[in-house]
Amino acid sequence: MKRGLHQRWAAAVGALALVACAEQTPPLYHWDEYQPQVYRYFKGDGSSEQEQIGKLEASAQRALAKGEALPPGFHAHLGLLYLKAGNSDSAREAFLAEQTEFPESMAYMDFLLKNFKN
Repeated sequence: MKRGLHQRWAAAVGALALVACAEQTPPLYHWDEYQPQVYRYFKGDGSSEQEQIGKLEASAQRALAKGEALPPGFHAHLGLLYLKAGNSDSAREAFLAEQTEFPESMAYMDFLLKNFKN
């Protein structure tokens, strides 16, 4: 009876080890600098728009090099930074990129683009 219990215990531990070693699903998006930058922006840590833009652009380049997708809101936030830095052409491109990659953002991006023209 003990032997059967030990065999079942060993099989359960072996199965658990296999599950633990299974390949992890890669993240859906390349988050990298995005979340910390948004946090710093809303916290108002004193970083200039140009500094924040530089970090996000570098993050986008790393994502592109790895073939990973940027997360929702990335382009919209970058567009906001471009707008605050006075680069309206890049802001418009970023808002359009957000709209293209995430069609569910279309109403909000249309609102921003419409008000952007005014």
